[in-house]
Amino acid sequence: MIFLFIFHSQRWTALPGEPAPIDDIDVDDWLPRFVVLHGQCIFFYLCSTDLSPQDSTLLSDVVEVGPLPNFIREDEGTQYSFYILTRQGLRYECSHVSEVQVDTWLSALRTDCKLGSDVEVPNGS
Repeated sequence: MIFLFIFHSQRWTALPGEPAPIDDIDVDDWLPRFVVLHGQCIFFYLCSTDLSPQDSTLLSDVVEVGPLPNFIREDEGTQYSFYILTRQGLRYECSHVSEVQVDTWLSALRTDCKLGSDVEVPNGS
């Protein structure tokens, strides 16, 4: 499954010896990336024509996925978003203008990562 998402990557927790993450909630650092779910891996590409991914993570390292609140980007309207949390403490946040695409990705990730969907949080507020 391949799709262009507006993408934000952040470290959720500091690694031993690292300073605490800074609060950058007011910084709009969402960047367009092509996210590919292929085999047992999620690949993040800068451009659709790139031969090598900019980043990747194994599905076996994903410990949690879920929806995030909707937000509005001035130039693109409403964005529906979700996060992917890895056992290494990386939190990938992805958004798209299509709620259907986000729901499809969440469903695929929960299935492929063998994560339960016990708690169903509505996408939005």
